[in-house]
Amino acid sequence: MKKATFAAGCFWGVETTFRQTKGVKETAVGYIGGTLENPSYEMVCSGTSGHTEAVEVDFDPAEVSYETLLAVFWDCHDPTTLNRQGPDVGTQYRSGVFVHDGEQEAAARASKQENQSKFGNGIVSEITPASTFYRAEEYHQQYFEKNKSQFGRLF
Repeated sequence: MKKATFAAGCFWGVETTFRQTKGVKETAVGYIGGTLENPSYEMVCSGTSGHTEAVEVDFDPAEVSYETLLAVFWDCHDPTTLNRQGPDVGTQYRSGVFVHDGEQEAAARASKQENQSKFGNGIVSEITPASTFYRAEEYHQQYFEKNKSQFGRLF
């Protein structure tokens, strides 16, 4: 089992997308890339903690490659908008790949370069070493699955 961490806007939809990917065994939503220990959702949303909403993905590399997960990442959001995804605005919605080793870093950088031509504007997604991932509050975990009656068949 390996771990990958992605930030692509509001973590609810991003988590749902990765959970539907064959070879992904587990997901968790949380916060990464900030300066405070154990931030709350409110702290992250205030923009003062420096964290971004992210999804930590546990995957089986025998079933899905890291490169495939990168393709899912590029396809599930707009990586050309700085600190924004759709109506969600703020540093907590920035786009990023948080790499766990040198192999992931090389693959992420190559993938970013390859995907640059798909987008009219330049990709602004950060590629940085993974720091401490703080799991979000339980009500955020698998949010759309828990709230299907509210969201219907959106995800």
